[in-house]
Amino acid sequence: MKEFQLSIAHFKEGKFEDALSQINFCIKEDGNNTEYYFFRARVFSRLGDFDSALADFNKLIDLDPYNPSYINDRAVVLHLMKNDEEALAEFDRAINLDPKNPYRFSSRAYFRDRIGDVKGAIEDYERAIELDPEDAVAYNNKGLLEEKLGYQERAKSSFSKADDLIGYEPNKNTEQKSAQTKDSFGGTNETQREEGPKKITVKGYFSVIKKVFTNTSTRQEFIGFIKSKFNGEPK
Repeated sequence: MKEFQLSIAHFKEGKFEDALSQINFCIKEDGNNTEYYFFRARVFSRLGDFDSALADFNKLIDLDPYNPSYINDRAVVLHLMKNDEEALAEFDRAINLDPKNPYRFSSRAYFRDRIGDVKGAIEDYERAIELDPEDAVAYNNKGLLEEKLGYQERAKSSFSKADDLIGYEPNKNTEQKSAQTKDSFGGTNETQREEGPKKITVKGYFSVIKKVFTNTSTRQEFIGFIKSKFNGEPK
């Protein structure tokens, strides 16, 4: 549908109100198209309308109640709305439905760190690494949390493994003291660790989630939502 392509074009240009108008037309024409609802959730998120984004995820789950990706991304929105108890239940449910997907564990790990469950987050990163031993970002993020708990030797080992996986040599890269990883979209992202963990904005949350998107099939299915990011921290 041309209106859908036009909505996408508006979205890429940052014209979110125009994007919303076009995607609303698409949904009016075809109210059972899950792709339209999924895209509209992205638009609502960029507009800061988390209630409407959540409503669209609820609609998606009504149509496909056992889709772990819908459930996982609904959990993210719940967290950003500060409904952490329900968010955790949804992260758990996504993992139960998709237990061999490392992204599920990395996503819950980042959430657990956000709510102060650092040990639980480390356990989830370790599980993600078991499923995908080549995930340099999971090693790096695990190292950050181990540093936070004072486990210096464990952190050093995690950072070293991350560096080995991406070919990073600290002694030869003094001007760029960061671990660079190829992101899910073919570019590069930097995972800074010299300054320690910082307060994460909503935009930063999705930036990290994007970087832990290591599963190929999941990456293709949900590239749009993760890439969209949110504009600002919810009040």
